[in-house]
Amino acid sequence: MSTLDLATTPADETATIREATGPDRFRALMSGFPSGVAIVTAVDEDHRPWGMTCSALCSVTVDPPTLLVGMRSQSPTLAAALHTGTFAVNLLHAKGRETAELFASGDPDRFTVTAWDTPAGGAGPHLTEAARAVADCRITETVRVGGQRMVFGEVYGIRELADTEPLLYGLRSYRAWPSPA
Repeated sequence: MSTLDLATTPADETATIREATGPDRFRALMSGFPSGVAIVTAVDEDHRPWGMTCSALCSVTVDPPTLLVGMRSQSPTLAAALHTGTFAVNLLHAKGRETAELFASGDPDRFTVTAWDTPAGGAGPHLTEAARAVADCRITETVRVGGQRMVFGEVYGIRELADTEPLLYGLRSYRAWPSPA
């Protein structure tokens, strides 16, 4: 198996490669990589809550504990997080599917139909009925990649809310973590 260095590939060949691996094909590829479901939340300068379902989430390091989230550059949730320098990552449990879909929809009333609170010192709203755990994060760095902003957040608080199976998303559908055999 060889790797491809686009910097040394002729321009016409590079265009063909990018076309063959365009957004639709990339989404199809990544749909076969199931992951947990998270909702990133933050509050803006007017203390208004914002949130979005996030599929671009990973742990970076345990010391210091750091998460990486990818958010659309024009996202109001990103703008709120950048304003305060903080955000919360709500990891959903198996019964949180409706909440995941609601926060993916862009519905402006999502916080009026979702149970949430922001505890003292919290980085953003904690989704108390849909999340199994929440990580409060302080932004340490951001990097723009295409139309996204990769946000590194050092975790300074963890809140356990439910002892239940996590919600997964893959192959364009939601599933519960399977019970042990």
